[in-house]
Amino acid sequence: MLLEGIPMGLCLFPGDGEIDGPDACFSYQEFASFRRRLASGEGFSLDDMQGFGGNALWSDVTTVLEPLLNHPDDHGRNFSSEECRLILPHLEGVLADWMLGPDSNSEIRNQTRELRDLVAVLRVCVQKNVELCFM
Repeated sequence: MLLEGIPMGLCLFPGDGEIDGPDACFSYQEFASFRRRLASGEGFSLDDMQGFGGNALWSDVTTVLEPLLNHPDDHGRNFSSEECRLILPHLEGVLADWMLGPDSNSEIRNQTRELRDLVAVLRVCVQKNVELCFM
């Protein structure tokens, strides 16, 4: 659960107290790139949104992923198990799509791995009814 080998970043993990449980760790740059790709798949540019350099309002976007896409890079609040339950099926579908798509470069392969890790973390959060922690 430590950010070993990742310069200054963010780690997402189940709030179940397990130190050997799954985690999804990102450098801040990786987290930004990961969310940009997710937003693109949802049909909008993250860079157009308020808080990311643009003027578009989050209330104008309809996606179950909004809490993740609009989450601060510097840790922010944790997600409840109910929020995890809502976004998990959508991210499982995205993961299936990404795994079928071309892995034409290392960034795409890394993002697919990061999404696979995040889905594993969310599954634990849902199964154990615990929050998703951002650290």
